[in-house]
Amino acid sequence: MHSTHWGALEVERDQGRISGVRSFERDGDPSPLLASIPGSVHAPNRLLAPMVRAGWLEHGPVRASEGRGSDPYVEVSWDEAIELVASELARVRAEHGSTSIFGGSYGWSSAGRFHHAKTQLNRFLGVSGGYVSHLTNYSMAAAMIVLPRIVGSLEPAWGPGSSWDDLLGSTELVVMFGGLPIKGAQVESGGVGVHGTSDWLRRLRASGTSFVNVGPNRDDAPALVEAEWLSLRPNTDTALMLGLAHTLYAEGLYDSAFVERYCEGFDRFVPYLTGRVDGQSKDARWAGAIADVPAEEIRALARRMASSRTFLTAVLSIQRGEHGEQPYWMLVTLAAMLGQIGLPGGGFGFGYGNSAGRGSPVGKLPIPTLSPGSNPVPLAIPVARIADMLLEPGGEYEFNGGRHVYPDIRLVYWAGGNPFHHHQDTNRLIEAWRRPETIIVHEPWWTATARHSDIVLPASTTFERNDIAASSRDRFVVAMQQAIEPVGEARSDFEILSAVAERLGVAAEYTEGRSELEWLRHMYETARAEALAQELELPDFDSFWERGYIEIPAPDGRHRLFEAFRDDPEASPLATPSGRIEIFSDTIAGFDYADCPGHPVWLEPKEWLGSPLAARFPLHLLSIQPATRLHSQLDAGSVSQASKVSGREPCYLGAEDAAARGIADGDLVRLFNDRGACLAGAVVTEGLRPGVVVLPVGAWYDPVEPGKVGTLDRHGNANVLTADRGTSRLAQGPTALSALVEVERFEGVAPPVSILSPPETVERPERRWGTAS
Repeated sequence: MHSTHWGALEVERDQGRISGVRSFERDGDPSPLLASIPGSVHAPNRLLAPMVRAGWLEHGPVRASEGRGSDPYVEVSWDEAIELVASELARVRAEHGSTSIFGGSYGWSSAGRFHHAKTQLNRFLGVSGGYVSHLTNYSMAAAMIVLPRIVGSLEPAWGPGSSWDDLLGSTELVVMFGGLPIKGAQVESGGVGVHGTSDWLRRLRASGTSFVNVGPNRDDAPALVEAEWLSLRPNTDTALMLGLAHTLYAEGLYDSAFVERYCEGFDRFVPYLTGRVDGQSKDARWAGAIADVPAEEIRALARRMASSRTFLTAVLSIQRGEHGEQPYWMLVTLAAMLGQIGLPGGGFGFGYGNSAGRGSPVGKLPIPTLSPGSNPVPLAIPVARIADMLLEPGGEYEFNGGRHVYPDIRLVYWAGGNPFHHHQDTNRLIEAWRRPETIIVHEPWWTATARHSDIVLPASTTFERNDIAASSRDRFVVAMQQAIEPVGEARSDFEILSAVAERLGVAAEYTEGRSELEWLRHMYETARAEALAQELELPDFDSFWERGYIEIPAPDGRHRLFEAFRDDPEASPLATPSGRIEIFSDTIAGFDYADCPGHPVWLEPKEWLGSPLAARFPLHLLSIQPATRLHSQLDAGSVSQASKVSGREPCYLGAEDAAARGIADGDLVRLFNDRGACLAGAVVTEGLRPGVVVLPVGAWYDPVEPGKVGTLDRHGNANVLTADRGTSRLAQGPTALSALVEVERFEGVAPPVSILSPPETVERPERRWGTAS
């Protein structure tokens, strides 16, 4: 057995290579992405040996190195690579202190709980002296800060939330802001045994539940739910929700008793809603003008919501826009006005369809985990502010009520992620990435991150080591048994960091004297003992490993968000200052943020189709998650490659917008704005509202002139176009979904895609710095 983010599987081998995979026999809806695994593991751009950038070897660690991204590489031995890494860590700590080291490591590196790159790197950097870390994540940064302030926890977005079986038979209407794209339900960070989201949605629809998709992309709602489509301008969800709320209030359709007993500050929100504070009523006519939706459709939806058992949900992506805190806060407010929170089939939740386990009936069972250890450096930045940190050492910034100062980072150590995929405004990131003296990366492939680094160490893939897959949202724990020997000279992150720890004299603290398999046994047996304390008996490690998986019994009953709070708010208060749902937050109001005041509001984005910038860039870019890979993972695999148009990422345009630009299906197009430009392959569709273009994220960045800021990306990397600014001073989350672009048909000879081939390698140059090791 083995497991991945896309599901459990069996591996087929041929002469030491993965020749195919078979999905887990229990899974009736396996992910099609499993077919990409053989081609990805054995891709031509696998990193096969330790590599060092030639310019770094020749000139040494120099701040603002121009060679990153363009220099060739030199192959070195593992002994030399480990020595270089250990020496650089020691040098930087001695000269600048541990606050000059940033432990990046962000991404879905493995479904395995032991070989989780971020955890391994955090453990190592912690025991070796400390490091600057990061807070929140790119997926739901705004939600992670605002939801605990207004409902006391992250459960509505992180889970478990209300389970599908609680909705089934009770929910009459599901209103989906941003749809419910089930491509995300094919993945889970700790692996997934059985995919169930599609089946639950079919059962809901068959039971008579109606669905309304509120968003600019019709295809964000799966066809199987037969959703009605309410098309609105991107980034106007908050305005439309305010129009719905105004109708509920003005027509006496809201649940005043619920608001009075369970909510805080509704009376301070109403003057804004009605316009008493600013002279502008947030009625359906006002909302419709902003969202480009007929006012009567807004009123009709509000009346329908009030007369039905209604469940409100929103995708994670709508909080990844400017002022991304506002649509989530306003959706909670809207659900509170309906008064159905804590009732069967009512209330709200976020991220359904964004991972396989959202909504799944799963009990609370301890899972095998590895502790990241402690960090002696109490310094962390919001993850989406990485470029700011590197570009502005010593600069001040505000976050979640505090004022902070960016550290002066001299060394970046990254493992298990690809910031050249996750981070916005790639050209700005390139400028920032030049600032550190040394960048060290563990990577299985020659990604853009690897090509912009100084010391690149070949990491093994999940199939080249042993591990345990487990998720709090899944009922299966899977033995990830090593399928093949490491490709080339690849080593696991644990092996690499153990060797560096040995050179630095902290191996005992890092490994605790355990090997890979000893750690797996320890993790499993620890979880097994915790399960036994909950009266659940699991097989011993050897029996589990031999069988390949264990299945945890399904819980007896459904889970309903805030049920206990609904039943008795005094006995089961929320973890907010008032113990209630905070429609008005005195805490947030006290921060005095103009970009995030004390209650939900409509704040006009800098970039949206109602801004002056739309005259130059009249298309709103939706850089959505792809259906053919996970983020940027498996881009070299067969499923992702089959979706390309002339080798480029597909770009989806509505028929009206395509015709206006003389663009036909299959044409090569250039997307551009003031931040950058990329090539993509046009796909003309009927499922988009006019003025919207879709370019999925994750195509590996492939510039025409490597290392140069502002050069054309030839592969379709959306982040050369997205903006790098925070959602607000409260959460400082990413705002990728607030970007305007123009698209034109590309004329001339298209530059060939090169990212699937390794970079140039050269012989070792003469060393011009320090003393040779």
